[in-house]
Amino acid sequence: MGIKIKLFATFREGRGKVVEMDYMPGMTGQDVIDHLGITAPEIAAIIVDGVDGSVEGMLPVPIKEDGYLAIFPPVAGG
Repeated sequence: MGIKIKLFATFREGRGKVVEMDYMPGMTGQDVIDHLGITAPEIAAIIVDGVDGSVEGMLPVPIKEDGYLAIFPPVAGG
């Protein structure tokens, strides 16, 4: 089984909209962003298995088998 990572805005560049990874027991959001080459300071918001919170609070949360993450960079606009 695996997990799905939904990427938004600039995080899609060179990665696509959805990335799938093999599930490893004990896997966390930090493991996922390390694999994708994204650093915590680059992330504005993250959702782990439907729960959102601060980036610092969500990165150590274990991901469920068949789970998902949504990762958002800061956006500019006006």
